[in-house]
Parts: sequence; structure tokens; C-alpha cells
Amino acid sequence: MRETLTLTAADGHSLSAYRAAPAQQPRGGLVIIQEIFGVNSHIKKLCDGFAADGYVALAPALFDRVERGIMLGYGPEDIDRGRSIRGKIDMTDMVKDVHAAVRELADAGLTVGVVGYCMGGTVAWLAATRIDGVAAAVGYYGGGIAAAVDERPRCPVLLHFGETDASIPPDHYQRVMAAHPTVPVHTYPAGHGFSCDERASYHEPSATLARTRTLDFLRQHVG
Repeated sequence: MRETLTLTAADGHSLSAYRAAPAQQPRGGLVIIQEIFGVNSHIKKLCDGFAADGYVALAPALFDRVERGIMLGYGPEDIDRGRSIRGKIDMTDMVKDVHAAVRELADAGLTVGVVGYCMGGTVAWLAATRIDGVAAAVGYYGGGIAAAVDERPRCPVLLHFGETDASIPPDHYQRVMAAHPTVPVHTYPAGHGFSCDERASYHEPSATLARTRTLDFLRQHVG
């Protein structure tokens, strides 16, 4: 089942969220955290895929704080627009919106994990360090994680990075590995966005391996 919900954050802000649910009894719930391109076709496909794997997947529209209904592509103009919108929203507010999604799933009696990509990878890290009730967090190529390396996760975390990602130098994830030696950090022979099959940087072998590791991790900690 697929539908759009309205969530309310702790500060009263309302935002939309795309929800995909399995036909069978769910294994748990996942908050899928967007890139700078909004809750676009890629994020919705990710939700649908996790639903097929047995999870209720919920993707909050973090850009609703600036402009509602943002669904961008991956061309230069859309990248610039996404970066512009991202720059107008404080990460603290994004965490509030993710927290609203976590509460929505938890109130349904589900164990909740978070999975984020790009910008969402950083937000997933912050969700792990700041939100109670998150059972596990997975971050894909989160470029801002190194800046928050002093924050301590409250749940198990799994991280994925591309070794040829020009936007995230190796020293960024090496800092994370040094500060948090118990956090699994996997690197792949790929660039930024390697898990998105709508981008030129898509690298299928890396995407497949990362997804397998992610599902194994979620099975262990979420259900």
C-alpha cells in the first residue's frame, strides 16, 4: 500500500510523507531520509523496495519547511536548486521532522530504523545521536557526518561511502572510523550517489553490495 500522510513536528510544523507498506505483517518501520532532491521518484522507489522487503517505509518531506512538493532530478539546475533549499533549513529542524516520522511508526507499534542518503545520510547520523527510540541507523555518503563526529550514537549505526566521491574526501570517513571504531564503515570503488540508479554515478555492484549489507544490518537490529 502506498499513500501520502501529513506529519506534525514538535514545533508544530506540518509536513507530508510518502508511506509504502508491505502486504504482509511488517518486520518493522524505516524512516527513509531524502537527498537534496526532495521526496522524488528515487526516494519513493527506495520506500517501495523496503516495503517489498517487509518494512513500513516512511519518507518525510524535509524541504516542506521552505517549499512543498519538491521533487527534483539530477541535472545541474536541479542540483543548484536543491542546494539552495538545503541552505535555508537548519539541520536541527530536519531532525525534528525525522523525529515526527519516527513517532508515527513507533505509535503503530513498530521497531524503527532510519536510512538516509547524501544529505539524508548526515541526518541519519544525527537521528542516531539525538533521537531516542531509533533502533538502528544507516547512512549513505553523508558528507556532514565528520563535522558531527563528536556526537555519540544512541543506537547501532552502519555507514557507506564511495572511495572516488569528490565531495567527501577519505579523511572525512577516516575521522569517523577513528572516533567510533565500533561503527561499521564500508567503502566502495564508486562516487557520490552510487546507490541511485537515476544518476550517472550509479555503480550497480557497489549499490547491490551496500543494499545487502544494509538489509542484513536492519534484520539484526530492526526485525
